[in-house]
Amino acid sequence: MVKQPAPDRQTPNATRRSERSRRAIYDAALALVAEAGYPKTTIEGIAARAGVGKQTIYRWWGSKADVLLEAFLDLGAQAEDEAGGQPYAIPDTGDLAADLKAVLRATVDQLTDPRFDAPARALAAEGVVNEQVGREFTAKLLEPNLQLYVNRLRSAQEAGQVRPEIDPRIALEFFVSPLAQRWLQYTGPLSHEYTDTLVDYALHGLAPR
Repeated sequence: MVKQPAPDRQTPNATRRSERSRRAIYDAALALVAEAGYPKTTIEGIAARAGVGKQTIYRWWGSKADVLLEAFLDLGAQAEDEAGGQPYAIPDTGDLAADLKAVLRATVDQLTDPRFDAPARALAAEGVVNEQVGREFTAKLLEPNLQLYVNRLRSAQEAGQVRPEIDPRIALEFFVSPLAQRWLQYTGPLSHEYTDTLVDYALHGLAPR
């Protein structure tokens, strides 16, 4: 009898296994922050929830803040994929007020979405006391989003809709900063009506027309 060759035993795909573990860790971190709050979320808790050893987490990240930041960035990437996979940009329809109102309404929807609210608050709070987290939070999350407003306002300047001497980086604070303050400090409800009013006040000012 001719001995048949042993069937090929495929080596486990380490890349796929690592990606599966990474995804489980992201999900666990986001879920625990939403359920228990950031102070009670631990590396040990994330590892147990994800079904991995804590050494696996420490091999990829230095702290729970690092895990949460990367998980939150991944959550944003997933939302981008759901929207068609195109990098997000504020639309330019030629109507600056309508475009700003549209993006701020979308921002309200995201800030009031439990998937985004808890981790975003945790990262914002941790960034105040942890300089490294604060720098990464600003560089990876805040600044890219603020640049979208700068780009849209510059486009409006080129179209003659905004005075040429206006600094877009300062101008965007008229509507972005009040929204952020209200969200962080719970000083009032977040609504589309509120952000629409911010845009109207910012673009038309307070003096009689």
